[in-house]
Amino acid sequence: MKPLDGLGVVVTRPAHQAENLVKLIERAGGRAILFPTLEIFDAQDMGPLSAVIDRLEQFDLAIFISPNAANKAMNLIRARRTWPQGLRCAAVGKGSGKALARFGINDMLVPQGRFDSEALLALPELQDMAGKRVVIFRGEGGRELLGEELTRRGASITFAECYRRGKPLAADAGALLHQWARGEVGAVTVTSGESMRNLFDMIGKLGQQFLKKTPLFAFHENIAEVARELGMEQVYVTPAGDEGLLNGLIEWRQQTK
Repeated sequence: MKPLDGLGVVVTRPAHQAENLVKLIERAGGRAILFPTLEIFDAQDMGPLSAVIDRLEQFDLAIFISPNAANKAMNLIRARRTWPQGLRCAAVGKGSGKALARFGINDMLVPQGRFDSEALLALPELQDMAGKRVVIFRGEGGRELLGEELTRRGASITFAECYRRGKPLAADAGALLHQWARGEVGAVTVTSGESMRNLFDMIGKLGQQFLKKTPLFAFHENIAEVARELGMEQVYVTPAGDEGLLNGLIEWRQQTK
């Protein structure tokens, strides 16, 4: 018997980012049910991003908010220029760090334990930012906390929006609702507040009733809070990342047997 033997787990990550979590669930004996609730699109106007990339050497620090920001920005950077010597990188989370490493960026600041803006801001290297020029690569409409706090510490901030998030264009909740009705969905994983809200909208009133009674796993308290506001009855906060979600699922399964 494997720890998730026979458990149907909904994976809501964007389709191009779901493979690792799907594999982890299936190796543990579970059955991953892929239902992406976010899709990543290019920013509506890529001109401002290109203009920032063309003057990268003017910055002291480049911060990448997410793996999507890292991949979108680095692909465009590689197409236009070389990475400036002396420009240091920071990544909000482990996934963003791994994405940067695939582009040959190895010297970077990455928080340990928690992976969010608050954890990055707690690093010693970001305390005295007087006179520093910082570019933040992010999606459209991202959180303002990082930029606001670094500005308060004396930095000059430029935002470079690399992508926008939206609901998948060809989503069909019918198959998922059918599995729920047959008792084949035992847990749901969600990796952002926006993804949580999209899931709630995409599955309609019937699906919402199923969802509210299904154990839901999120790797950050902010996501869990969105789930509770929407009426989820069983919300579990796990350690960060795909491995954290898996560990949370396994621990819950062991306790409920």
